[in-house]
Amino acid sequence: MEVGYFVSLALFTTIYALFSLGLNLQWGYTGLINFGHIAFMAIGAYTTIALTLPNFIKEMPQRLMEQYPVIESQEWLASGLYFLGDILPEQFPLVIAVLIGALLAALLGLAIGTSTLRLREDYLSIVTIGVSEVVRLIAVNEEWLTRGPRGVFNYPLPLEKLQPNLLVKGGMIASLALVLGLALWRLWQWLLQQPQREGRPPLSPALFVGYVICLVGVATCWWFSFSLSLTIQLPSALQEIVLLVMRFAMVVPLAIGGVFLVYASCRQPFQQLRTQSLSTHLSLLTVSIGMGLVVMFFGAHMMGIINYTYKAGLLWLLILTIAFVFWQLERWVHSPWGRVLTSIREDEEVAKALGKDVFRYKLQSFMLGGAIAGIAGSFYAWQLTFINPDGFIPLLTFQAWIIIVAGGAGNNVGTLLGAGIFWAYNEVTRFILPNILPLDDARLGAFRVMVIGLMLIVLMMWRPQGLLGKKEELTLGR
Repeated sequence: MEVGYFVSLALFTTIYALFSLGLNLQWGYTGLINFGHIAFMAIGAYTTIALTLPNFIKEMPQRLMEQYPVIESQEWLASGLYFLGDILPEQFPLVIAVLIGALLAALLGLAIGTSTLRLREDYLSIVTIGVSEVVRLIAVNEEWLTRGPRGVFNYPLPLEKLQPNLLVKGGMIASLALVLGLALWRLWQWLLQQPQREGRPPLSPALFVGYVICLVGVATCWWFSFSLSLTIQLPSALQEIVLLVMRFAMVVPLAIGGVFLVYASCRQPFQQLRTQSLSTHLSLLTVSIGMGLVVMFFGAHMMGIINYTYKAGLLWLLILTIAFVFWQLERWVHSPWGRVLTSIREDEEVAKALGKDVFRYKLQSFMLGGAIAGIAGSFYAWQLTFINPDGFIPLLTFQAWIIIVAGGAGNNVGTLLGAGIFWAYNEVTRFILPNILPLDDARLGAFRVMVIGLMLIVLMMWRPQGLLGKKEELTLGR
């Protein structure tokens, strides 16, 4: 597979991870049920594009009067719009446009929250899904503002014209390596503390090192296995199965060796390892798989930077953005402010009894989650290079819910892991299923949705808190 494919896949995964982090703050940490999260992404995307497209914002008053001629009959209103068109700038810098888009998304959260957060959770869920459809229908019908179903294209893109020299490329790769190293260190610390949270003996660092070596080796082997090809002509379905078996034949010996290394190099005796809970080993294995995939995509991204392309530059910018957002979220949710949010999620009556202004904390969480989704919308538009209202359907919100439920609500690391698992499932089934099942595209799409629904049902029965969630903090059905 080409490097460009992995870069594009990493872009979508990271955009969805950023989008889901906002929803995780609202629901995972505060308990606010938001089924219209896509509305914030749409606001961020359209605002960024409108403010950076040359003369688009400046000509907006004139287009408004052309679409609604009755405005021109109101002299005071028409003169005000002409004056507004004269003073508006031709376009805004990209960074300013993104910040304004995030601000407008936060203001949408303020408008929704002011009217609904004092009500029960089910009213909030109904209002949010309705608002998301209202935003989408406005984008369809108000062509003076969004160009309607025709969509918007040929807008400025970040780093599009950048032609980095060797020094700049080295700086980009070094910054990515720093982010990757910090992420590995953070995960290492989190995993080593996992048994202590369950009252069990601590893990040896060698155990985690063994898992990582095993999974990185498997990911690397899987990468090279895509170069396999058959010289014998076989039916397409059979050929795909044979190639899959060959790939696993390359991966399994290395996986077995890695598992042996895990237990052989560990300082703890095997009997002590058996004292660890299944959830600890599951978390260790799952996160190690995720990090193996991250290392694989990091290699692809590094190759994309060396042979610089626009999407490689956009992915670099997006990784730095999500690293900053993740860092700030981790600081906030572990601060006194975050602990108040968690107490509201568990029982807001207790928070009220302790003198906390529950409504104000809920509103802050809702607005901040919306602002994060607005930033994700900017990158979503830059990745697609064309947006129209059909790109902001409610399905994207429920995909974010799948990511959070799978990874573990109330856990930002789990949200990142859930995004990786979701897109890995999407891509694997998109390539493999057409060669195995004799179904057309529509039925295959329905089958993939059915399978992921079945997987979620099994996960909810076996581990309702998600892969990295905490069962004692589970709020489903409270």
